[in-house]
Amino acid sequence: MTATRPAIKASTLHVRNYRERMREQGLVKKDVWIRPEYAEELAAIEKSMRDAERDAGIPYLPTQPAEAGWTVAAIRHALQQASTVRDGRISLETIEGAEPSLHLVMHEYGDLSVFLAVGGEQILVEAYLWPVEDVTDVAAFNAHVLSTHVLLPLSTIGLQRIGGVAGYTMFGALDTHSSLANVMFEIETLAENVISATEAYRPFLRTATRRKA
Repeated sequence: MTATRPAIKASTLHVRNYRERMREQGLVKKDVWIRPEYAEELAAIEKSMRDAERDAGIPYLPTQPAEAGWTVAAIRHALQQASTVRDGRISLETIEGAEPSLHLVMHEYGDLSVFLAVGGEQILVEAYLWPVEDVTDVAAFNAHVLSTHVLLPLSTIGLQRIGGVAGYTMFGALDTHSSLANVMFEIETLAENVISATEAYRPFLRTATRRKA
């Protein structure tokens, strides 16, 4: 993603807003133990259970048919029809450039910024975590991330320079022939994982950064 991006904030700034928003909606956090092959289905069911109008006992399963050869413009058009966008839970804007990308503001996740781009046969979805300078011991943190990132399904943590500043990002990728439901699932899973990563890795962040979470 090479286009100019709007100003972004470290993910720690979004966590408190996210927690408060969940509580205000009357939601409670529950931990469950399942077989790993059911992770995607459970995540879809969990999201449907946040809807007050959901019929109890009827699980939500993605039903959007697959689309061929997604482009950024096509994804934006499709997402604009989704209830999460129409209800104002997600805001969209296209960032023009040599390689256009889509900027999604996830209002239910403390206004977290998520960026989506299409390149070749892949759709890349990513979010900014925090600058390297916010980590107290970079070597220890990197080793810890390598040993624990598998606990964050469908997402990977990497390093890149944004605006000339080295920082950590979280990203996920899927095929351009994926269904719209899977694209939306990837976006929401990434947002969930950013919140989880920020909470899990707080001990490695400087005190001033931790207080923002």
